[in-house]
Amino acid sequence: MRNISKILLACAATISLTACGEQAANTANGESDAESAAVEEPAEPTNIVGVAENNAELSTLVMAMTVAELGGTLAEEGPFTVFAPTNDAFNKIDPAELSALLSPEKKEDLTSLLNYHVVSGEMTAADVTQAIADGGGTATLTTVEGTKLKASLEGQKVVLEDAAGGKSTVTLVDVKATNGVIHAVDTVVMPG
Repeated sequence: MRNISKILLACAATISLTACGEQAANTANGESDAESAAVEEPAEPTNIVGVAENNAELSTLVMAMTVAELGGTLAEEGPFTVFAPTNDAFNKIDPAELSALLSPEKKEDLTSLLNYHVVSGEMTAADVTQAIADGGGTATLTTVEGTKLKASLEGQKVVLEDAAGGKSTVTLVDVKATNGVIHAVDTVVMPG
């Protein structure tokens, strides 16, 4: 149970960091959108959980981490790579299904879902892109939940494919935390 909590916390932290990293990348490329503009880089270095807690675009993720009791795990040394779903990503889930998922009765399912967004070790956007190139167009990432995510490129964007064939696009990259990196994603990926 402790490992699951660690994984969920790592997911939350990654989501927060990803949003901050995308803002920096978009700003460097002269791009700006509503989601990127809402994410702010923390003034002081903090862990993944701290980054997520200080990001309004990750409030649903933070709430989910709290329900799943994963905060302690993602605050640990790591390093972790978190593909953090934004609030808009969670809003794509049917409201009744999301409400049920966030209930204490579904804590185990929620923990599994959050852990599916976390990879052990630190993978920057350049690392993910290189893994995709090395894999001939697809990289297989083992999540802390224990199952796989497939990563590929669509144009310049990294796209994750979950076990059910659902896709999520990375919208913000390389948000740094003291214990890893966060990449924001526009859709919640499902472990199966």
